[in-house]
Amino acid sequence: MFLVFLVEGCMRKIIHCDCDSFYASVEMRDNPVLEDKPLAIGGSGPRSVVATCNYLARSYGLHSAMSMSQAKKLCPSLLIISPDMVKYKEVSRQVQRIFHDFTSLVEPLSLDEAYLDVSDVSHFYGSATLIAQEIRRRVQQEVGITISAGVANSKYLAKIASDWQKPNGLTVIQPHEVEAFVAALSVDKLFGVGKVTQRKLHSLGVRTCADLRAFSVYELTEYFGRFGQRLYELCRGIDERVVKPHRQRKSISVEHTYDDDLDDLQSCLEELPALTAELQQRISRHRGSEVLIIKQFVKLRFSDFTTTTAECLSLKVEEGVFRQLFAQAIERRDKSVRLLGVGVRLKAEEADAQIALPL
Repeated sequence: MFLVFLVEGCMRKIIHCDCDSFYASVEMRDNPVLEDKPLAIGGSGPRSVVATCNYLARSYGLHSAMSMSQAKKLCPSLLIISPDMVKYKEVSRQVQRIFHDFTSLVEPLSLDEAYLDVSDVSHFYGSATLIAQEIRRRVQQEVGITISAGVANSKYLAKIASDWQKPNGLTVIQPHEVEAFVAALSVDKLFGVGKVTQRKLHSLGVRTCADLRAFSVYELTEYFGRFGQRLYELCRGIDERVVKPHRQRKSISVEHTYDDDLDDLQSCLEELPALTAELQQRISRHRGSEVLIIKQFVKLRFSDFTTTTAECLSLKVEEGVFRQLFAQAIERRDKSVRLLGVGVRLKAEEADAQIALPL
């Protein structure tokens, strides 16, 4: 065991924890026979996608969001298990309880990852590195899965670090290492840089953050609008976002991809009662959300993969409103429909306190 002492004072100490192939890890924990087999979690229909897969399956080129049909072509011996969300949520609660044993400043991002601010924690001499080690040890011992962690002085660097040595890894970016680490970082690792922005950066000769630092904030704003200011900060390791224990929920929705396309409005309307019922169940699980509803919306994805949405003001879920929105949306494309979604948008200023992950 080794000790790492970080400088005390106003320095922030952020840990990003990310469970390794979460759904698959839970299934392998419960059935050890699966450990040495390529495994994917998801549906088995022709339009199903991979929710997650274990690292053996990833060695065949599989990844999350890949179509299951493509996954089976790459790995004919792939085992497919339908997701058990009730079980995964309970495991997530167990992991979250461990996080809260160290700090109340925990910001869940999903069932399997979270930020922790341990700046003022006195455990383990105040060392974020040792705290991260202990969290990883306890999750493996008490929950039976592995977790990777990143330690840094900002959220975005901690998240990058947690992915650096996956699976079951720990990466620490010490304050004196930030300058060199960020300079060598590829710009596609920056928070908010997608494929379009990446292509534009590459067209400017920018591959690393060191390249990006050659541009002034005025030039970056001219090229990328408001996001230019953010790029200017990130390529210098600047990220002042704080860890927020309660994340604001802006909407609640459900959607379903169909094995066979829905050819017309009537076919879509026949699926509406089941979607509405599922949405109502999901709203009921978020206590108080029903009084925060301000809009209803629908989402349609057509056979050519184009997507459209329609919404209107509403203070409660009404199936008749969804019927009208479906009619509006389906007129926009002369195509059959492969995905339907329905949802509600919530009042922002009050939704914040409603959706902390129950412990």
